[in-house]
Amino acid sequence: MIYTLPYKTKQFFFVLIKISIVVAAFYFIYRKLAYNSSLEFSNFIDILNEHDVFSAKTILILIILTGFNWFFEILKWQKLVSPINKITFQKASQQSLGALTASLFTPNRIGDYGAKAIYYTKNLRKRILLTNLLSNILQMGVTCILGCIGLYFFISKYAISLNYNKLLLRTLFTLACIGFVFFVIQKSRFSIKGFSFEKMKVFLLNYPKKLLIYGFCLSLLRYLIFSFQFYYLLTIFGVNNSYLESMTLITSMYLLASIIPSIFIFDVLIKGSVAVYLFSFIGINAISILCIVTLMWVLNFVFPSILGSYFVLNFNFPKNDL
Repeated sequence: MIYTLPYKTKQFFFVLIKISIVVAAFYFIYRKLAYNSSLEFSNFIDILNEHDVFSAKTILILIILTGFNWFFEILKWQKLVSPINKITFQKASQQSLGALTASLFTPNRIGDYGAKAIYYTKNLRKRILLTNLLSNILQMGVTCILGCIGLYFFISKYAISLNYNKLLLRTLFTLACIGFVFFVIQKSRFSIKGFSFEKMKVFLLNYPKKLLIYGFCLSLLRYLIFSFQFYYLLTIFGVNNSYLESMTLITSMYLLASIIPSIFIFDVLIKGSVAVYLFSFIGINAISILCIVTLMWVLNFVFPSILGSYFVLNFNFPKNDL
């Protein structure tokens, strides 16, 4: 129906949608910070002041780490999308940060897919969606590999009692279900909006292997940066554990938090709960961990999404595509 509306009416609705996205993102950020039952905002600020987090040196280091985190994410997107459409680093920044703002309040960042796709003409959008999926798979792959290693050492060191028979059975059952679903999809030529399993497989198999390796390396760099940022905040809060011991807990935390479905705005709650449990094994109090998790969320998602809101408000569809 939108195509039958007058041009000025379409422009009005287009501006209204952009403003609504930004307002919704800011409202969710406000609600999360102002009405957090686990950590009141006034207490959060007081604790940060108490640990001298607002000192010039600490702020500079944290901002630099956040900057590098998003620099490599933007660079990864620029490189991965290059076989479809070569874009500048500036364009990649607009797409990555704008998509972050648009996806901030969507379940599991699902809005990121559509937000990036609309930067391109219709004939490219399916491949853009698959490229974005590939980018997220690479990042998740790094999280799973390092997380499994960290979780193994965590369980070994702290003698966590697990029912391995139940765990094995549940794992096998889950893998069997996933395998069955893929089998049915492949045999039935199942498709959604033109996306068939066969087309996805062909796209992924034909994707340049050098770019896959490049994307994986950039994903690894990102992971090392934001995990070190977490470790640095631990030292600011007076935690004196070694880097390797802390990384065992940090990698385990990111793995466990990543496999729990969530609305992205509540990602900080899930990471907070998992982190409180894991770091309790080395005697770190819950309030300190909740402060660190919240600050990590503010640094790596709230601040970039504020920058992204500018790109959302200035977004325009590709020519002849509205």
